[in-house]
Amino acid sequence: METTWRWSLLAAVAPVTWGAAYFVTAQTLPATHPLWGSVLRALPAGVVLLAIARRAPRGAWWWRSLVLGALNMSAFFVLVYVAAQRLPTSVASTVMAVSPFALALVAWPLLGQRPRAASLAGAGLGLAGVVAMLLTGSVAVDPLGVLAGAAAMLMSSVGFVLATRWKDDVDVLTTTSWQLVAGGLLLVPVAALVEGGPPTLDARGWLGMAFLSLVATALAYVAWFTALHHLPASAVGLVGLLNPVTGVVVGLALGGEHLTGRQTLGVAAVLAAVLLGQPALQARLRRRRPVVPADPDVVRTPAPVPAGRR
Repeated sequence: METTWRWSLLAAVAPVTWGAAYFVTAQTLPATHPLWGSVLRALPAGVVLLAIARRAPRGAWWWRSLVLGALNMSAFFVLVYVAAQRLPTSVASTVMAVSPFALALVAWPLLGQRPRAASLAGAGLGLAGVVAMLLTGSVAVDPLGVLAGAAAMLMSSVGFVLATRWKDDVDVLTTTSWQLVAGGLLLVPVAALVEGGPPTLDARGWLGMAFLSLVATALAYVAWFTALHHLPASAVGLVGLLNPVTGVVVGLALGGEHLTGRQTLGVAAVLAAVLLGQPALQARLRRRRPVVPADPDVVRTPAPVPAGRR
């Protein structure tokens, strides 16, 4: 059970850094270069991990890396970049919190992981908390930003499940590096064609990009995919609800955003949902179920003993 909690804590590294990434993106990077911003986030992270793994793709992993790189990195980073620039930090991060339902539903047919009732209840509770935080904010919600965030959530859910299904005997560090390199390279020609040359960043911009690439990408994705290899997708998806909580906290602390009473209840609901969906807690609750004692009024008649054994 302690090992299960450790995997859950490892998974939490990803949504916490992703929640902070919305604020960093909006405050340090230019809004006019989402494609190049995504390239600079994915490619350096992939190169660093590849230098550590020192292993090239083989066989089916050439096309698998391209598919996963497109789903989890290329399109995902662009859509998240757009969402971060068009929405407040708290709102942008809460849109992605619908992913527990998406992960659970996709993992059912592709991985054979039927979601438990407690996991679905946790996802529902978390969704209620998300709605409370999303719909009670003090600022207007940009529909295009919400659409970009929702599309990013759906694409990454499919990509995460496929990465788990295709894990084979290749370690997480290696497959993550392949995805990041492939995703970054796929975006380079598109970025050059649409946006021209890469943006000019000042010192603050390079610091923000270093955080996004090395912490919120390289470290976060290794932690996330490792947890997906050891926990059900529904449980990991619920840990992802820490994304909006982090976004709200960062927005309050650094962005001057305001938290309403209903948003406070939403945060509490999200945290409760994360705990409810963890396998270790579910196992403990199952062990504590009361055992129904036998009815003392029922008189049990002993089975007759065969004549030869009397």
